[in-house]
Order: sequence, then structure tokens, then C-alpha cells
Amino acid sequence: MLMIVVACSGDHISPGKDLYVLQKPTNFPEPRYTFENNRITKEGIELGRALFYDPILSSDSSIACANCHQQVVAFGDPVHRFSKGVGDRDGIRNAPALQNLAFQSHFFWDGGVTHLDFTPINAITSELEMAENLSSVVKKLQRSKTYPKKFEKAFGGNNVTSQKLFFSLSQFMAMLISADSRYDRYVRNEGEVLTSVELEGMKLFRVKCATCHASDLFTDGSFRNNGLDVTFKPDSGRARITELIGDRGKFKVPSLRNVELTAPYMHDGRFRTLTQVLNHYAQGVIHSETLDPTLNQNESLGIALTEEEKSKIISFVKTLTDKTLTSDKRFSNPFLK
Repeated sequence: MLMIVVACSGDHISPGKDLYVLQKPTNFPEPRYTFENNRITKEGIELGRALFYDPILSSDSSIACANCHQQVVAFGDPVHRFSKGVGDRDGIRNAPALQNLAFQSHFFWDGGVTHLDFTPINAITSELEMAENLSSVVKKLQRSKTYPKKFEKAFGGNNVTSQKLFFSLSQFMAMLISADSRYDRYVRNEGEVLTSVELEGMKLFRVKCATCHASDLFTDGSFRNNGLDVTFKPDSGRARITELIGDRGKFKVPSLRNVELTAPYMHDGRFRTLTQVLNHYAQGVIHSETLDPTLNQNESLGIALTEEEKSKIISFVKTLTDKTLTSDKRFSNPFLK
């Protein structure tokens, strides 16, 4: 049983519009997104979906949001360690998966944006990504043969604005809910059965991994230095935002939902496999002044893991794969027949 949105009607909704209400999965916390400021509608989602897949948002119409966020891998980037922008420019980080964004309060690896509505600004205006400016995007959309009518259907009025642009993208992204994995069906008592190895892996995970990858979102949303490096150039992580020495080398703890699909791993995509990730935590953690205390206990770096334990943990995290999200036609490319 998974109910993402429910269509309903109300007096405050414009004629012809269906209001969509997020149906929170029962094993999830409360959403953080301000739905009261941006009511989700069928027309708004469809507009956001079109914009998400349309390269019109980039300066040379070559890059869309979907270039770096592909549905088949939970809206991550399976190809590039550092995602590509216009002119084939390399970015500085690996593109994170887009899922359960309505339940988050900080975005990007460094948490530089604190509201979902403003996340597209970074990609659109970055010289390493879309290399465009907002006024130009609005003008292009206004001149389009199709978008003015789409904006009117979604928001009323006959003008395209940056706020409506952001609202529509947020409506689409807020609906990218991943809560229909085998694990979800198991914990919600929906008839799913996990194998003995997967259950043993779950027990190990809760002891050895759940401090950071907490709750059924599988992240606590914090920023931590997980021992990848001694120095933090050119990317100091969270410190790029806070300018605090104590935040050097700290990056947002990613959700492990769909982690089977979202390689390469870490903010810089240095690991290609889950085995390499666990090998890092077992044997590769490097000490630095900001290393997370959980990885430096009793004068021992990392997390003690045997090869058998690694295998069982990997078996468990693969139960977090959500094929509903990766195949849902409501989130697919609308420009493909």
C-alpha cells in the first residue's frame, strides 16, 4: 500500500484544477515543505515535469535538470563522477538522488539552500551547470508557443514569473516520494517477507550505520566528516556555506534509499560499489580535526566490519530499492512518445 497523492476539490481551487494532497507514508516523519504556500495541483505538477525535462532552462538549450537526475536511478547521475554542464563543463560534485525532498530542510551536499523552492536557482545560474540567468529563462518561457498556456492553467494570469517557475518545479520534485521498497512493505506489515540474511543485515545496519542513516528516511539530515581526506581543497563542504573551521570536510549525510542504484558514491563520486564504501568505513577512514566522533571511538578509526557483515548489510540496503519511483510514468519524460 502506497498512496503518494490524493486528488480532491475545494472552494479555494480555481475551476478545473485538482488539488493534490500529500498522503504521508505511515513510516515517515512529517514533511518539512511548506505546502500551504504552494498548493499542489495536477496542472502545477505537469508544468514542473515539463520544465524538469526541458533544456530550455540552460543557456544553450543543451542541459535539462533530467540530464543529471535520471528517473531510472532514483533521479541520480549513473554516468558521471562530476556531473556535466553546458559546454561539457565538469562540476565539482556528484549529483545526488532526488527523492523525499518534501521531508528535507537542507539541500545539496553543503546544505547551502534551506527551502526546496530555491534549489533550481543554483543549477540554472551556475556557470558549471546551466550557465543561464533567471530573467533570460523567464523571457524564453514567455516567448514559447506552449508554456504561457501551461503557466496560466497552473497558476492563473497570463504572465510567466520566476516564482511560478520555482513553484511548479517544487510541485514536481515534492512528489518524488520513495516509500514503496520491499523494506517499506515489510515494516508496514503489507505482506512483504525479508530473507534471514536481509534481516541479519538490518540488525547490523541498525547497530553500525543508523546513527547517521537514521529513521525510515535513512538520513538524519546532518553534516559530517566521514574520513575521506586529511585536507579539504578545493571542496571544504559545509564550510563553504558557514565559513566555520569546524565545518571543513563535512557533507550532508545522504539517504540510503535506492542506494543500490545511485552509484557513484560520496560527494565526489570516488567509490563505484557498495563494497568499496563499506571497505572505506572498515579500513579507510582518515583522521582529521573535524572527523565525526562516531568514526573515532576508543582510539580506533572507522567501523569494525567483517566481510560477512559487509555482505549482509549490502543485502539489507538493497531492500531499500523502490521500483515504483523509478518506473512511475507520472515522473517520466513527457517529451518522449
